[in-house]
Amino acid sequence: MLFSPIRAEYAVERAQSNKFSALFGLMLRIFDVSVVVVVGMVAYWLRFDTVSMPMEFQQAIARGVLFTMLSMGTFSMYRSWRGIGAVGEAFKLTGVWTVVFVLGVLYVALLKVQGVTSRLWWGYWFVGTVLASGAGRLICRHAAVWVRERGLDVRTAVVIGSNADAAHIVRTLERQRWAGIEVRGWFSTADGLQPALAGVPHLGDLAALAPYVESQHISQVWIALPVSEQAAIDRIITDLDHSTADIKFVPDLFGLQLLNHSVEQMAGLPVINLRASPLDGEARMVKGLEDRVLGALILVLIAPLLALIAIGVKLSSPGPVLFKQKRHGLDGKTIKVWKFRSMRLHAEHAGQVTQATKRDPRITAFGSFLRRTSLDELPQFINVLQGKMSIVGPRPHAVEHNHHYKVIVQNYMQRHRVKPGITGWAQVNGLRGETDTVDKMSARVEYDLHYMQNWSLLLDLRIIAMTVVKGFIGKAAY
Repeated sequence: MLFSPIRAEYAVERAQSNKFSALFGLMLRIFDVSVVVVVGMVAYWLRFDTVSMPMEFQQAIARGVLFTMLSMGTFSMYRSWRGIGAVGEAFKLTGVWTVVFVLGVLYVALLKVQGVTSRLWWGYWFVGTVLASGAGRLICRHAAVWVRERGLDVRTAVVIGSNADAAHIVRTLERQRWAGIEVRGWFSTADGLQPALAGVPHLGDLAALAPYVESQHISQVWIALPVSEQAAIDRIITDLDHSTADIKFVPDLFGLQLLNHSVEQMAGLPVINLRASPLDGEARMVKGLEDRVLGALILVLIAPLLALIAIGVKLSSPGPVLFKQKRHGLDGKTIKVWKFRSMRLHAEHAGQVTQATKRDPRITAFGSFLRRTSLDELPQFINVLQGKMSIVGPRPHAVEHNHHYKVIVQNYMQRHRVKPGITGWAQVNGLRGETDTVDKMSARVEYDLHYMQNWSLLLDLRIIAMTVVKGFIGKAAY
């Protein structure tokens, strides 16, 4: 069977020696140790204005070297980064250095080591080490790209299958030359039953696969077959039992609307996540920290503006300054979202929320200004500090609108796998205000899902910057 204990993984990763990768790894090991020592000494000079370092600090630096060697190896920081994004590596690197320095601090605190209690020195040492180590890896990445673009440190690959997935693999690897993977050709599961793969030579059927991989020293075999061809997949893995080539299985998923798809093991079983929360683990922690820190800072900065708007709302028409509206939050749970009141007091029929339209008589003159500039949304920073919303995320719609659109817009409710946001990718791309057609709502959902599938801290900061520059004013916001 495909999922037998011996063949439980979809990609069999086998270490393959490569002189350039080994060289880069050795250079990074030496560099990291050097950074710990040199930055520790510079930090001491900055803190105490002397280069004469007591033995206690020298011992702390030596322990730092030991913890670095242990932690970097444990967290696989010297493995090849082909296909791994620089931002993802930066987050992981920062996390590993945090572990190194926490170990150092705990050692000093638990054993009550005298003389190494300068918090400023520890701070200088940590920040300097993270920055210097990150810069070194960035330089190493550029060096690796330079080498691979010139045909060195390149791994050879073959593709099995010629469907749309196989063509997508070939195009991607050809376009991303920095990954250093050269496709030599493709194999069919049976002669004459598969269309040709454009631009790539046909190397034969499965009977020719193992001899070719062995004779040409192929590094990687990419299987682009439907899961239904289990017998062929099983045969490929069996035929390559004696090969050291990496085997990568790309299931037929490109045509599906996936959310945070990944491969993991649960209870010892291989599992492909077709849909899962895009912000789990470290990502959720990072985004939560982003929301709390930026939310508190922004609230302090806009406090005078909030007071002025509150006075304007109070003078525009009778009624409260703020109002709360029920919206769906994380996991579809109902939350109350705060806004400045922009309409005159009126009654809605039970279970109905009428969207604001152009020249809506319910909206006050001051309220119209607030809605066009999105200033009515500012109290939602309180929701952010409460943990019910994020600064960036899919805009929350009224509960009644969710009940209406979830049955006519595909994947509509997937927006609620993350916290709703004050601003979002859809809004900074012009999809603000009234969604009076299904097409408008579908477009907004499409942008929201794109954001969720591609989330990063840098994307959040980009959206915030775009909101400040152009996102406050919207022609469709009534």
